[in-house]
Amino acid sequence: MSAAGPIVAAPVAISDWGFLFYRIRKSPLTVLGILMILTVLVFVAFAPWLATHDPNAISLRARLAPPSGAHWFGTDEVGRDLYSRVVFGGRLSVGVGFFVVVIAGGVGAVVGCLSGILGGRVDTVLMRIMDVVLSVPSLVVTMALAAALGPSLFNAMLAMAIVRIPFYVRLARGQALVIREMPYVKGAYIFGASNWQVLRWHVARNAMPPLIVQATLDLGGAILMASALSFIGLGAQQPTAEWGAMVSTGRNFILDQWWYSAFPGFAILFTATGFNLLGDGVRDLLDPRQKGR
Repeated sequence: MSAAGPIVAAPVAISDWGFLFYRIRKSPLTVLGILMILTVLVFVAFAPWLATHDPNAISLRARLAPPSGAHWFGTDEVGRDLYSRVVFGGRLSVGVGFFVVVIAGGVGAVVGCLSGILGGRVDTVLMRIMDVVLSVPSLVVTMALAAALGPSLFNAMLAMAIVRIPFYVRLARGQALVIREMPYVKGAYIFGASNWQVLRWHVARNAMPPLIVQATLDLGGAILMASALSFIGLGAQQPTAEWGAMVSTGRNFILDQWWYSAFPGFAILFTATGFNLLGDGVRDLLDPRQKGR
């Protein structure tokens, strides 16, 4: 009988979290996006402590003062500190993005998955409704809904969420149509699973990755859309500290007081870019074709 060879320990598999961090580190743009978003979230979460002034405190003596040690971003037309207003405005602008994505993504995912699973007339009717909404430019529909509901930030958020729902419906439906043809789903039906059980245990879970990617990318777009609606007077109203409204008011002073529009405008650009970079990174991380790379 031959002697036993040396015992070699089996290689330790890299944990899922370790592999995730490894993939993130390989993408400098994803890391940059994460750092940008973390910076914004820190300012949003700790706004009362990071702001140097009351964002609504009026001081006519400091009216339209340039950036200085007393007012880092300068002041507006009634002497309010722009740095503090930009910091507090991030709470509204970022909050709008999350509100729109949660409402549109949640409703769209449920409707789309149900449409794909049920099929038949239900699927036909729902898809024709979505086609009608998608046939009109989303910005035009959003403006029309916001104007019909009345100029306010909540109405603007509601209008944006309604307009974004069809995008998630079509994406979720496409995933459901593919998943319901999988052998394990057909096997579940054979063993007596209901449509609800298939939707809950198979379709919803497997349809999540593309929906997460879409939601991440939509965060930046929702912030830009909310700022645009506030810019034209259909979103946040004075004296609310919101980035789009601040840029809109600051355009009246853009030739002499550039800082009024520049700093809230940069905040919009910084946040939207961060979410876009993060969305691209999440897409690459959840793409199964990238797993071996």
